[in-house]
Amino acid sequence: MFEKPQAEHSWLEPLLGDWLTEAECQMGPGEPLHKSTGETRCRSMEGMWYLLEGSGDEPEGGPWSTLMTLGYDAKKSCYTGTCVGSMMTHLWLYTSGVISEGKKLILNTEGPNFHGEGMTSYKDIIELVDDSHWILTSEILTDEGKWQQIVTSHYRRQT
Repeated sequence: MFEKPQAEHSWLEPLLGDWLTEAECQMGPGEPLHKSTGETRCRSMEGMWYLLEGSGDEPEGGPWSTLMTLGYDAKKSCYTGTCVGSMMTHLWLYTSGVISEGKKLILNTEGPNFHGEGMTSYKDIIELVDDSHWILTSEILTDEGKWQQIVTSHYRRQT
């Protein structure tokens, strides 16, 4: 009755632990650059789901917290998950996530179009740099059909 973690779940294991976070966000050309720092803890639910709980402070926006869940859906043959943050009301649902180049997990999602009306496509990309460093970048699909990077977050293992 209980499902077991698949080999694909092991790709998420390097995220386990406590991390210092440095992030930069710029929603578009000419928009202000926002920087923040914080901490993130990643724990596993029996190797099936990985929970990344983050918190920090952005000088202009104040304190923030986030919760990301990541896992692998064996029936759909893709990575999946969710993300919520105290700075927004949208629940981000990751669908059809795939591994690229062995070091990058590309998670597709949909959310509010910060450059216009309605909803648009986004990508969150987790890149494993080494055992003590990984990067999360977020990209938005512009009205011109091009991917624009809007967030870069570096995670460095706490010692």
